[in-house]
Amino acid sequence: MTTPAPVPPSQVATRPHRHQRPRSRATGRHIAPLDGLRGLAVLGVLLFHAGHFGGGFLGVDLFFVLSGFLITGLLLKEATHRHGPIDLAAFWERRARRLLPALTVLIVVVLLLVCAAGPPYLLGFALEDGPWAALQATNWHYISEQVGYWNDGDTHVFSHLWSIGVEWQFYVVWPVAVAVLARRRATRRLVPVIAAVGAVVSVVVMITLVHGPDTTRVYEGTDTRAFSLLLGALMATDPARRLLSRTPGRLANRLCAALVCGLGAYWFLTDGPSAPFLFHGGLFLHALAAALLIALLAHAPAGPVGRLLGSRPLRSLGAVSYSLYLWHWPLYLLLSEEVLGFGGWARTAVLLAASLAAGCLSKVLVEDPVRFKARWARGRKGAACLAAALAAVAAVCLLVPAPNVGADAVDLTQLTTGSN
Repeated sequence: MTTPAPVPPSQVATRPHRHQRPRSRATGRHIAPLDGLRGLAVLGVLLFHAGHFGGGFLGVDLFFVLSGFLITGLLLKEATHRHGPIDLAAFWERRARRLLPALTVLIVVVLLLVCAAGPPYLLGFALEDGPWAALQATNWHYISEQVGYWNDGDTHVFSHLWSIGVEWQFYVVWPVAVAVLARRRATRRLVPVIAAVGAVVSVVVMITLVHGPDTTRVYEGTDTRAFSLLLGALMATDPARRLLSRTPGRLANRLCAALVCGLGAYWFLTDGPSAPFLFHGGLFLHALAAALLIALLAHAPAGPVGRLLGSRPLRSLGAVSYSLYLWHWPLYLLLSEEVLGFGGWARTAVLLAASLAAGCLSKVLVEDPVRFKARWARGRKGAACLAAALAAVAAVCLLVPAPNVGADAVDLTQLTTGSN
């Protein structure tokens, strides 16, 4: 869901000049339309969780494809230009600096907010889920506890972090595979093969395991969602890039337009998890179309579709997409209709404004300073700070008193609306 940090030769991340935009890790060039795609993805998720857009949850799938494309491009570029193996420790350090500070602050602040202003049932689940969120394993925690994503999410302030867990687990496994294969040119050719085969195996596992009305296992499982990340990874490999480089610009623009229309139609026609064919190949085809669109935009970003997706409003939204995604769901639950006194689009406007404000504050006060300025966030000091942050989360979970739900537990099943 997020843009990986660049890898300069010195391996020291520096803040870009304010007029300098981040570059694509797959091509070395900045590709503005990909920022716009992130903006559209997070907007779809926000509207879906507000109850206004039944297919908006597909924005998470788009995040997965983007992550696979960008991360694999970064790794292969480093393998090409380095005189030696990929520095996995440096890669994971950059990922930790990018993702974990904002996530840690979110967990601590949300726990305190729920303790101060949330209902008892919300606090009870938050204290239980907090450590799993900090360990990037929310998805498997919910699967093992049989917490239904579509039915029980309205009682868990961290239920949206399942996707962050899937991405982090991908970041742990996939770079190792690429690093091993990229040591030699002969084995580097296996990267696209493994990505393609892995994607097919993943969707087969999804189709095999999906059964019954609750699809949480296949929706949140790392194994059953890996195809989205791997299809994005496939499009960042040399064979795919060489093939697309032979596509004339005019044809590429037409294909981009067709893919955008097709994806848009699927988003509008899909109405939640009950959509036909969704878990029997629909998500796979959606991810494949998204991967083709991303690769084509990387090849021909200056076409009409690229200019539209690269417009300033969408790029600006994409720049805060990670923070916005982190904060929106806890705020949605805390700012309920009962709290605000009104619902509908008026409440949605308040929710979007509050989420955007929290996301911008997180980016300015937490993410960018740690990512670009803080020397203490690197090396051994960074590892110590990470351990301290995890200890802080554990301390909050232990020190915040567990609520006495009492009679509220009897009516807990009536609190879920299935909008998540």
